[in-house]
Amino acid sequence: MNKGFDKATFKRTVVDNVKNMFRRTIDEATPQQVFQAVAYAVKDVIIDEWIATHKEYEKKDAKTVYYLSMEFLMGRALGNNIINICAREEVKEVLDELGFDLNVIEDQEPDAALGNGGLGRLAACFLDSLATLGYPAYGCGIRYRYGMFKQKIENGFQVEVPDDWLKDGNPFEIRRPEYATEVKFGGYVRIENRDGRNRFIQEGYQSVMAVPYDLPVIGYGNNVVNTLRIWDAQPINTFNLDSFDRGDYQKAVEQENLAKTIVEVLYPNDNHYAGKELRLKQQYFFISASVQRAVKKYKEKHEDIRNFSDKVVFQLNDTHPTVTIPELMRILLDEEGLTWDEAWAVTTRTCAYTNHTIMSEALEKWPIELFSRLLPRIYQIVEEINRRFIEQIQSRYPGNYEKVKKMAIIYDGQVKMAYMAIAASFSVNGVARLHTEILKNEELKDFYQMMPEKFNNKTNGITQRRFLLHGNPLLADWVTDKIGDEWITDLPHIEKLAIYASDYKCQQEFMNIKYQNKIRLAKYIKEHNGVDVDPRSIFDVQVKRLHEYKRQLMNILHVMYLYNQLKDNPNMDMVPRTFIFGAKAAAGYKRAKLTIKLINSVADVINNDKTINGRLKVVFIEDYRVSNAELIFAAADVSEQISTASKEASGTSNMKFMLNGALTLGTMDGANVEIVEEVGADRAFIFGMSSDEVIRYENNGGYNPMEIFNNDQDIRRVLMQLINGYFSPQDPELFRDIYNSLLNTKSSDRADTYFILKDFRSYAEAHKKVDRAYRDEAWWAESAILNVSHCGKFTSDRTIEEYVRDIWHLSKVQVEM
Repeated sequence: MNKGFDKATFKRTVVDNVKNMFRRTIDEATPQQVFQAVAYAVKDVIIDEWIATHKEYEKKDAKTVYYLSMEFLMGRALGNNIINICAREEVKEVLDELGFDLNVIEDQEPDAALGNGGLGRLAACFLDSLATLGYPAYGCGIRYRYGMFKQKIENGFQVEVPDDWLKDGNPFEIRRPEYATEVKFGGYVRIENRDGRNRFIQEGYQSVMAVPYDLPVIGYGNNVVNTLRIWDAQPINTFNLDSFDRGDYQKAVEQENLAKTIVEVLYPNDNHYAGKELRLKQQYFFISASVQRAVKKYKEKHEDIRNFSDKVVFQLNDTHPTVTIPELMRILLDEEGLTWDEAWAVTTRTCAYTNHTIMSEALEKWPIELFSRLLPRIYQIVEEINRRFIEQIQSRYPGNYEKVKKMAIIYDGQVKMAYMAIAASFSVNGVARLHTEILKNEELKDFYQMMPEKFNNKTNGITQRRFLLHGNPLLADWVTDKIGDEWITDLPHIEKLAIYASDYKCQQEFMNIKYQNKIRLAKYIKEHNGVDVDPRSIFDVQVKRLHEYKRQLMNILHVMYLYNQLKDNPNMDMVPRTFIFGAKAAAGYKRAKLTIKLINSVADVINNDKTINGRLKVVFIEDYRVSNAELIFAAADVSEQISTASKEASGTSNMKFMLNGALTLGTMDGANVEIVEEVGADRAFIFGMSSDEVIRYENNGGYNPMEIFNNDQDIRRVLMQLINGYFSPQDPELFRDIYNSLLNTKSSDRADTYFILKDFRSYAEAHKKVDRAYRDEAWWAESAILNVSHCGKFTSDRTIEEYVRDIWHLSKVQVEM
């Protein structure tokens, strides 16, 4: 409850907003109009805190972290905001009195399309934690018009349609034209000697204005409101009348088109040159704007730019924001007049890098031709960074050209962004203990050997305020009822729940809450998929970005294997199972999209087969996003975390499932290792090869999946069903590419790169253990409660405190109202 929240004023504001914005009385208003009115009324409540927070930061001259990320998967704002101002009950009562249901009103808000997967959701959790802990922070990203895309499933295939999330406006954002910043692309660099020093002047460039939109990020119950600043691109001259009058209509709107395309979509398809160019433009666009603004803000209060790092730290969320390094150098050299050594000292004390991937192909690289043409001055700076870094390598390893080849920032016609991030950052962190060890010993071994002091681990976390308090109110209330509400801001406090795990009455209460959440999800599935699922069946869930290493393919092949068993033996003793998938595949990722089609084709056959009496169901949830994720996590019994060991950096869905009382079925990969440590191996279902075994196989050229195909008739049968039309009678060849990827030893690609067949039997065995364990209701309930009570480590609050202690060195600020 928020004692300072004035219900009567809030109610009056909502009614007035409907009248002033829509020229309607409250009883004539549509749910969308009421949502807008309520959102603006909530903004009214927080705006004073937002102003007060920034005044306090200025008064204290507080050091600030700028969290630079291509993605922020924030989810809907209204529900989270009213929870964090501790006014959910009051707002609900006001809406009840006005004749509206808060849940219906919340559903009017689209999910902000500013991210796609775990990377963007992690950034959102971090912002929530920074505000709740009272640390000065800005999130900086792009205000995408259409985000990734809205996923439609048509005839089983993924179809990408624009996600027009801004069509009704975004009531929480504030446009800040006073901070608009010019960003330049292309042209050439002229060198001019002034006072004995070379000056570098970019000419003949195209440019756009970056205009920031600020969104409030509200701390829980502490009056702190931080800012997510997302940049929109606007043309400098909207319309060239001169060109238009000459009949050159393209030229007339050229600037407008340049601006528009930069902020159109998240991760444009980079299978072609234009897509690569646009992606690099996007990265430089938001980085240049954010860095320029941070420097200006610093200079408003401070004389000496050499002390910039005392007040500012840039955290690069993966390799996308690496142009921060040469952009800061450019400003310090060309605009602030520092020498190279002075500028380098500032930059290397200011920038810190988080690596989110083990896969070397995901470490960003740019063709020199593209990079130097698009960012000519930045490229000159990168060349000089590279030249000096190679000198460093050579002085450390004289005559060892192999080291230069492995570590140079520019090599083989490419600019290697991750290498630049490591060379120039004062901190390089992985996101789970296993991930960091693999980076140090395998993927980035040469860098670790040369500069071990930079490397550290920060295991990811999630915010319990979104994924339990907001996403699962029944369980949240139950937890609070048992142990008080300290867990909301201190998740390790939830460990006190463990004493209730073996209590029969508590087990019953817990399983009843899970059942209610399964009914809620079943209703959503019926509404969106037209499929009836049994809430008494095991809800076995895999929701995450679709990528081959995450092995959604292994999951659906196992479903096919189970179905075959049921067909062969209709009386098979099996606990009914509902397999739930949710995932978007990148638009240009053919095999991932084909996997979605396979899941839906298998679902069509199984869900319409009356002979198996509904004991097996398969559901693919369209357009997986934060708002439906909350329903899914709350309802899950089994959490599928089945990536090929050594490939998943951390995972965060594993933590969200654990927080909501699902048991992990997974490999010892990413943060699964730490989850199993916390809850105990006997409360999870672990299978498959270890990361060491996988790495050993990879270093020796893989293995031969044909041996398994030839010797295991169950696996052979499943694979043959991919190409004999069993699940695609209209087009038996439809899934040939998937079949080939698993077996084809003739192609240039290695067969079964992600060891699906190698791990298959172990995976099937783990599923049998799930079936046996679920029959023991007391054991299952106890394990589920223990999962919840042992998830204290996996809060993003803990992760942020570690970043602050080891990397950022920020001070907490209190805001009194």
